[in-house]
Amino acid sequence: MQLRALLCAILGIAFAPGIPAAEILNASYDVSRDLFDEINPAFVAQWQAQTGESIRVRQSHGGSSKQARAVAEGLRADVVTFNQVTDIDLLQQRGLIGAGWRPRLPHGASPYYSLPVILVREGNPKKIRDWSDLARPGVQVVFPNPKTSGNGRYTYLAAYAFALDQHKGDRQQAAVFVSKLLANVPVFDTGGRGATTTFIERGIGDALVTFESEITTIRREYGKSHLDAVIPSMSLRADFPVAVVDKVVDRKGTRKVASAYLQFLFSPAGQEIIAKHYNRVDDAAISRKYAQQFPPVKLVTVEQVFGSWDAVTKEHFANGGILDRALVKAPAR
Repeated sequence: MQLRALLCAILGIAFAPGIPAAEILNASYDVSRDLFDEINPAFVAQWQAQTGESIRVRQSHGGSSKQARAVAEGLRADVVTFNQVTDIDLLQQRGLIGAGWRPRLPHGASPYYSLPVILVREGNPKKIRDWSDLARPGVQVVFPNPKTSGNGRYTYLAAYAFALDQHKGDRQQAAVFVSKLLANVPVFDTGGRGATTTFIERGIGDALVTFESEITTIRREYGKSHLDAVIPSMSLRADFPVAVVDKVVDRKGTRKVASAYLQFLFSPAGQEIIAKHYNRVDDAAISRKYAQQFPPVKLVTVEQVFGSWDAVTKEHFANGGILDRALVKAPAR
């Protein structure tokens, strides 16, 4: 980039119209495609208006944890926009993102949040009303693998939190509950988009658990009349953290653009687009404007229920942890 600018200056020419002065890659989670299809051109237009520079934003999508591993293994993403803190922490541990990434941006570096909700087939033939119904015999539940997907991980944790609440903090009973729920999953896809395809296009399952923000996209793509949304009595707040990949931007010289891109997500313009896509935001004015599209629900956080993401990782998702034991103990399908 700097070399090209120098050559242009020596030759007395400007950048050719339409040729981007910089290009950044956003590695994101599986079901964020539609959101960033609108975010990216809005940011590009704002950047050009402010600086006169033409830029390009490219996207990469997949299960959140799978994307984190791809970046750790060499995918040259300038920014990551994931759906769980642990995926960015992995990149920090690998030396790609500096310590203290969360305080760099507002709201703990999470520009928006959502929650796991339940989609059922038209008319709700299995009468599914809450998490407890998903563990009933004869009910098939579709959600992605908690080992590879933030969507699946939040689903598992929300169900466990619900069981803890129902059983007054009894961890043994909560583990029994999630074992029954996991036994009702006919297939584990690696990401949220794959789970949606399994449920709708392949016709597998009685219920799909996905982020609330994904409901509108699914209905628009597949037809509103064929699906009903069920908001459970309580759910888990799913913060969607973002970070600049320090090692990549310093190597590519894209830190300024990458930082501005993430800051745009917290701006009124960015928050407006995010809320339009049925993500909940912390911006008070935007939140009030879109309040009618978000039904009230009791939300708990990872910190409130589990203590911290570190505790969750060690207790639930480590090899031999509560998730693995629940899978082993799950009754035969």
